Amino acid sequence: MAEESDDTFRFERGAVGEGADTDEPGDRHGEKPRSEDREFGARGWVLVGMLFLAFGVIPMTIFFIPRAQWLLTTIGLGYRDAFLVLPLLPALLLGAMAVWATTRP
Repeated sequence: MAEESDDTFRFERGAVGEGADTDEPGDRHGEKPRSEDREFGARGWVLVGMLFLAFGVIPMTIFFIPRAQWLLTTIGLGYRDAFLVLPLLPALLLGAMAVWATTRP
């Protein structure tokens, strides 16, 4: 068996190099999130509300479009425009909210 030289790098789990800061986000790569990072919080509830709007309120609004023709004319939308714009706006907001809810400050 060959002798090991002293210049061989050995990785020791939990060892910190000189001048290293363990609070850096890059140092936590591969670790499981802590309990405070797993909390649902206000961001999660905003996202749930947006999901309810996108998948609950807007489809019901589209269902009642023929009866609410007067509302569409006051907004300036035609019948065909309403079918395009009503699902598009919550979809854009849902995408923005999903990015906002998953990023941590």
